[in-house]
Amino acid sequence: MTDQKKSPVFCEKYCIICKGARAGNSICKSLQNLELKLTGPNGCPWGKARTEYYGVTPDKPIPK
Repeated sequence: MTDQKKSPVFCEKYCIICKGARAGNSICKSLQNLELKLTGPNGCPWGKARTEYYGVTPDKPIPK
C-alpha cells in the first residue's frame, strides 16, 4: 500500500468544516475543535497537507 499525499487545496477551499470555521461559523468551529482534539493539532490528512504546504494549522488563516 502506498502513502498518497493529500491535496492542501481541499482543506483550504472545499472542506465545509475547515472553511466554515476559518470564516467564523460557530458550529463549524466546534466541529473542527473536536476533530483537532481527536486527530491531533494538524487535523485530518488534508489538514496535515495544508499545514505542510502553507505552514499553518487548519484552524488558522493563511498569512498574507
